[in-house]
Order: sequence, then C-alpha cells, then structure tokens
Amino acid sequence: MAFSVVACGNSGNSQDAAPADAEPAAETTAPAEEPAAEDAATETPAAESTDITLWTYPIGGWGDSAVVDGLIANFNAAHPEINVTVEYLDYTNGDDQVNTAIEGNQAPDVILEGPERLVANWGARGLMVDLGDLWTDDAKAAIYDSVESACQSNDGVFYEYPLCMTAHTMAINRDVFEAADALQYLDEENRTWTTDNFVKAVQAVYDSGQTNVGAVYCSGQGGDQGTRALVNNLYSGTFTNPEHTEYTANSEENIKALELLKGMDGINFDASIAGGDEINLFCNGTLAMAFCWNVSQEKNNLETISFDVLPMAFPTDSGDPELCGGIWGFGIFNNGDDAKIAAAKTFIDFMTNDQAQVTESVKASNYWPVKDLGNIYEEDELMTEYATFIPYMGDYYQVVGGWAEARTAWWNMLQQIGTGADVSTAVEEFVTTANAAAAQ
Repeated sequence: MAFSVVACGNSGNSQDAAPADAEPAAETTAPAEEPAAEDAATETPAAESTDITLWTYPIGGWGDSAVVDGLIANFNAAHPEINVTVEYLDYTNGDDQVNTAIEGNQAPDVILEGPERLVANWGARGLMVDLGDLWTDDAKAAIYDSVESACQSNDGVFYEYPLCMTAHTMAINRDVFEAADALQYLDEENRTWTTDNFVKAVQAVYDSGQTNVGAVYCSGQGGDQGTRALVNNLYSGTFTNPEHTEYTANSEENIKALELLKGMDGINFDASIAGGDEINLFCNGTLAMAFCWNVSQEKNNLETISFDVLPMAFPTDSGDPELCGGIWGFGIFNNGDDAKIAAAKTFIDFMTNDQAQVTESVKASNYWPVKDLGNIYEEDELMTEYATFIPYMGDYYQVVGGWAEARTAWWNMLQQIGTGADVSTAVEEFVTTANAAAAQ
C-alpha cells in the first residue's frame, strides 16, 4: 500500500493546576497557642481533565503525525482540560485493528473515516454514539444535503459529523497518451471521455508498446471505489437502487461493462494488487492509467511522479460521468463513559465548527469542505484543477446494509471473472451474497 501505519501517541500538554498558596492567617489577639482557622489553608482543587483517543485513517494530512500534532495543539490551546492520544491507521490493516479493538472492548473514543464504516458498518451494529445533538438546525442548513443524507442511517440516526469531501477520479499518464496519439480521444478541458473513445485510447496506448495500460485490481477491498465507478459508468449501470436498500450490480449494463473490460487488450484483472498497489504502479510508470485516484494521491506522490498526470472522470456511454464521492468525518464509539463522550463531542465541534479552526482542519485533509467556506484553495493550482470533478459526484450509495460483506464479495467476483468465470454467473453470485447481507 501507499500508506503505512505510524504508531504514535500524542497527548495534549494540559497539566493539573498547581495548588494555590494559602494566605497567611490574619493576626488576632488570641493566645499564640491557639491554631489558625483550618479554612485559611484550604487548597484550590486541581482542574479535572479527560483523556480521549482519536484513531484516524490516512485522510490526507490527517494521516501525518506532524500535521495532526499541530491540529491537536490548536485544540488544547482552547481546551487544555481534554488530552487527545492519536493512533494512525492505514487501509491495509486499519479495519482489522478497529475490529480487534472492538472485540477487546478497547475501541477508540473518536474515529475519522466515512459513512460506509461509521454509518453502514459500526453504526448499524449499534457501536456508535448518536450525534444528533451536533446536528443543530444551523448545521443542517450549512452542510450540503447530500452529505447530511450520507451521515445518517435509514432510520435517521446520525453516526457521523462530516469534515471534508472529494470526488474520486481516475488518472492517465499524459506523456504516454500523447506519444501514442491517444489524447485525441478525450476532452482535456472538461476531463471527460466516452466509452467508445476510452476503448480507442486504451488500444492506441497498447499498440504503442505500453502493454500494461490499466489494471482491474482485486486482491482486496482497498480502492474498490475505483473499480465500481469504472464498471458503473461505462454503460450507465448502478451499484444499488436509489433507496439504498438493495444491490443492483447484476444489471445488463454492468454485465456488458465487465465483459468489455475482460476482453480489452491492455486491461488486466490482477488479483495480486489492491488500490494502493495500483497507485504505486501508476506512479512509477508501470501502468499508463490508474482507477484509484484523487487529489490526495497526486499530492502524496509528487516526489515519485516523473510524468504529467492528467486526472480524468470515468468514461461513460452518455458523456455524463457519475463519480464516487468520498465524505469523511468523525464518529464516536460508545464506550459507556459519559465524560469521554462529552469530551469527544467537544473535540469534533472544535475541529469542524470553530471559525478559526475549521478551514485548517479541512485543508489538512487535502479535500474540500462539506459546507460553504469560500474558496479556501484560491492560490492552489492543483486543488483548483481537481475542483473540476466535484460537480460530477454521483449518488453516495455506500450506506447500504451489508456494506462490509458486499465489498468482500465485489473483489471476489472480480477475481472470478479474471480467472475465466462467466460474467453473468459471477455477478449474480455477487448480488445474491450482498443482498443477503443487506437483509440481515
């Protein structure tokens, strides 16, 4: 993977207040042997502090201890009574670490991730705190409707309070495409292309000698938003129904898309890599395109990329792409400690709503705010470039029941197709497995 675990504890510098010096007893005419009143030496009690833990997946700079140390320092300047210890997760082992912690009754107090985990997984399992009190009328008015919808369960319980969002894209090696005369098949200005032109472009790159054009990675669930978006966009298929109650990947459109990919020169179903591995192979020039991409990937790999990256929307038959969106925010595990829950809410409110802090919190993610904060990236050319894709964001469907099981079934299905299984049969098996999980 492109990310690695950094085990790092970082506590705030809040200390208990030193006892106040006792004032000397007032002089009186009482005999010398008579003791001064006891209340004259009463000490001021130490300020009460609360310790909480924050676990964060690598959401841009929120996976960098140097960045997070600064954010925590800002928080402790305002709230020295709350000590925050941070642990950093990656997308290879992070879910296993969280699940192990849950099983051992050692879940973190606060966790930073998206609705597919906070709402559809841990929230649906009854492990999370209802954050409805953070969702005030003012908050609901400010936060985009699509984000608000994604942060709550089907029965209206809020398990996430959002911080940032992005649109997941794909990317191409522009230098390779230019050398293969394949740039003619895409709309560089709008960053879109049709399915037919995608096929022509891949063939042109393949014929130029770059035989590894793209990979349908499927060793695990990492980066699976890219393979889902690729399949769904090619012929305007869907992954779920609009109500987010069942999986619909067995449509004719999706089957046609998978059959197309399976038969294309230069596109390989690779069961040895996941999304992070694909990113590495793209950045080192082995692959000419990446399906697991967004602005954070480009920023994180600037030092290793030696070519011109051209981010693109996924190809569609209609020319109107629908990109998978990423929404990240905070959730609180219900560890049964009211003081810790209250402190965790204070932390979330500060990071997402404090006027002096929220822009810094969002910019640390390398993504965009979930409410109007103005143009926070006005001087940033790269962020301005990637802002092109935000209007292409489609339905945030990752809150369907059985999401964890569906993700596993998806990469298993891709592996089956890659080893020669009948596409229709494999897709039907996926939908049966996923919908059985959704019905539980």
